[in-house]
Amino acid sequence: MDILGGQAVVLDRLRARLATVPGVEVSFLPVNPRLPGPLGALQRVKYVRTVVTSAAYVASLLRTLWRTDIVHAFSASYWSFLLAPVPAMLVGRLYGRRVVLNYHSGEADDHLANWRSAVPLARLAHHIAVPSAYLVDVFARHGLAAESIHNFVDVDRIAHRQRAVLQPRFLSNRNLEPLYNVACSIRAFARVQAAVPSAELVVAGDGSERPALEALVRELRLSNVSFVGRVPHERMSALYQAADIYLNSPDIDNMPSSMIEAYAAGIPVVTSDAGGIPYILRHEATGMLVPRGDDKAMADAALRLLREPALVQRITGQARAELEARYVWPAVRDAWLSLYQRLISPQGAGATSHQAGAA
Repeated sequence: MDILGGQAVVLDRLRARLATVPGVEVSFLPVNPRLPGPLGALQRVKYVRTVVTSAAYVASLLRTLWRTDIVHAFSASYWSFLLAPVPAMLVGRLYGRRVVLNYHSGEADDHLANWRSAVPLARLAHHIAVPSAYLVDVFARHGLAAESIHNFVDVDRIAHRQRAVLQPRFLSNRNLEPLYNVACSIRAFARVQAAVPSAELVVAGDGSERPALEALVRELRLSNVSFVGRVPHERMSALYQAADIYLNSPDIDNMPSSMIEAYAAGIPVVTSDAGGIPYILRHEATGMLVPRGDDKAMADAALRLLREPALVQRITGQARAELEARYVWPAVRDAWLSLYQRLISPQGAGATSHQAGAA
């Protein structure tokens, strides 16, 4: 679990909660197993590490999956899809196990359209589960049936704070990669700071775009901008507590867990309308929705929140109600257990102890 990101957070929450359900036994296989001694040294060599790590991963699948009833394979897109869930699905099929492809990437449409192997390989799964109705629609366009089971947050681990009057304290916590377009959030913040000089921005996360984003801050001559790097998930609650507005400006996305964490923390969200985001946020109802890449619209929405306390109270209240109805463990628990039961029923619906192996 040393790769910080949305899938890792979702997987960790799910396996922890499933472990508390009577009759369910959960195991976890990392797609990037750490190897000892000289083999570990090979994992630090470019290209060689992919071969060595993939071989170790497949060996762990062969050793373990025969003991499971269900193979629950987490999936992103492109090469990650080929290297992580596909081997798990193949070995699961080899052992006659039931396979769930749990696909999370907002790049699904491009992946399924332009990688010729993607759709046939996805059919290795007995069932496809996705976290949003958006991806259900995407998979349907490519002839694949999928079921939506939402991501969820542990509300007891994210402190909620009522924000009667907002302070100009902003937070961005996406990985600093091109598809998340954090530059748009920084440009929006520049517009806000021109109107509110005391405004502050914390940028959490890391990635290939960090040097360019730091250069953009210097170019725009911004003050009060802090890059804090990767933040372990257990420390994110403190950042949410300190912030008053959450900025999210991806060009491609599905169902960002950070947005529903903001709902839990009571932070109003200003976000682009990328991918599946309009499926989980309604403009001026549970947040503020702006066109992708439009930093002026994002800044205008943020300034409205600073100036209109009644709007803030309305959207944070409705966001919290939606969170508690759809994005907490009690709301998704039965969906996962029902899916597992349906999958194993051809092999014996009367079984009372089920094992799910997550990869």
